[in-house]
Amino acid sequence: MYEQFYGFSERPFQLTPDPAFFFESVTHKKALSYLGYGLNQGEGFIVITGEVGAGKSTLVGHLRNKIDADRVTIGEVVTSGLDGDAMITMAAHSFGFSVPSGDKAAALTAIETFLHEEARAGRKVMLIVDEAQNLSVGALEELRMLSNFHLGSQPLLQMVLLGQPEFRQLLEEWDELEQIRQRVIAAHHLEAMQPEEIEQYVTHRLSHVGWEGNPEFEPQVWKRIFEESRGIPRLINRLMSRLLMRGAARSQSRIDVALVDAVVEEMHGGASGVKQQMKQPIQMDEAPAAEPEDSHAEPVQEAQTGLLDVQIKAIEGAFADHEKAIAKLRDEVTSIGQASGNAPTGDVEKRLSEIEARLDEQERSLRHVLSMMIDFFEDSASRDAA
Repeated sequence: MYEQFYGFSERPFQLTPDPAFFFESVTHKKALSYLGYGLNQGEGFIVITGEVGAGKSTLVGHLRNKIDADRVTIGEVVTSGLDGDAMITMAAHSFGFSVPSGDKAAALTAIETFLHEEARAGRKVMLIVDEAQNLSVGALEELRMLSNFHLGSQPLLQMVLLGQPEFRQLLEEWDELEQIRQRVIAAHHLEAMQPEEIEQYVTHRLSHVGWEGNPEFEPQVWKRIFEESRGIPRLINRLMSRLLMRGAARSQSRIDVALVDAVVEEMHGGASGVKQQMKQPIQMDEAPAAEPEDSHAEPVQEAQTGLLDVQIKAIEGAFADHEKAIAKLRDEVTSIGQASGNAPTGDVEKRLSEIEARLDEQERSLRHVLSMMIDFFEDSASRDAA
C-alpha cells in the first residue's frame, strides 16, 4: 500500500469520516460557531446541511470530541426513511434503552425519565440525527414533540439535524414544518472549500500521518485537484488516494499535473474501458485482428500503466501460477495412481488430501485476486456515477 512506500503511519485520505483529521476550513469554522451558539442556548434545533461528502459527519464528530462528556450526554441516530413511531424507538435506543419495536409509549416514558435524571444531575442532553433528508414529515413532527420536554422552565433536549441540501429546501418550503422552523435556533449550509484551501487541507491530513515532504507536490496540482473535486472534501480524499496509489506504483516522489491528469482520466473512463476489454473472448495463438479503417473508438490507455496495469498483471500472474500448480498436482495424482498397487491405502488417502488442500489454496488465492479486481471496477464505476 502507498502508506508504506511514503512512510505514513496510516492512510490519510480515507472516505469514511474521521474527526481526528478535521480541517477547519472557512465554512467549517462558521458551522462550529453556529453549533457553539446553539449549544449555549441548550434548546431547539440546530440544522447543518451540505452536499454528500461535504464533511457534516466529520464536523459533528469533531464537536463530540470537544464536548465534556460529564456535562453533555449525546445520542445519535442515522436515519433511513423512519416513520414517526420508529423515530421515537430509535431515539430511545440511542440513549441506551432497549424498548420493544412499535411500543411508542414505552419509548417515550424511557426518554422522558432519562431526560429528567440527566437534568437533575446537571447534564445537558443532545440528540444528533444524521441523514435527516430521509425522515418523513411524521418523524420530524415526533422530534418536535420530544423538544417539548421540560423540567420547570428548563428545556431537556436539544437536537442537531444533519442533512443534504434537499433537507434545507424541505424545511424552508413545507407548510407542515412551520412549527419546526420556528424552533431552529441556528442553521448553516456547508459550502465547498475555496481553491486556496486545497493545499492546506491536503497537507493538514498528510502531516497527521507523519508526512515530511515525501511526496512533494508540483504547485500546479492544487488547481487541478480543485477543478476535479469542486472543493468537496470526500472527492478530494478519493482523488488523493488514487494519486498516492499510482505514485507509489510508479515509485514517484513528486506528484505532478501529468500524474493528476492520468488518474482523473482513469477515474472517468479507465475502469469501464478495461471491463469492456475483459468481456472480449481470449484469442489464443492468433494474430491480432486489424482495426477497422473507419473505427472511431478511443484506445483504452489506462490499462497500460499505473494501478490497472499492475492489477491486470497480478491476475495474469495468478492464472499462470494456478495453471502450473494444477499441472504439477495432476502429475502427482498420476504418480500416486501408478504406485497405488503397492502403497498402503491410508498413505494414498493422505497424499490425495494434501493435494486437495493445495488445490483449494490455489482456488482461494485466485478468487482473492479476482475479487479485488472486481471490487476496484465496481467501486470506480459506482463512484463515477454518484
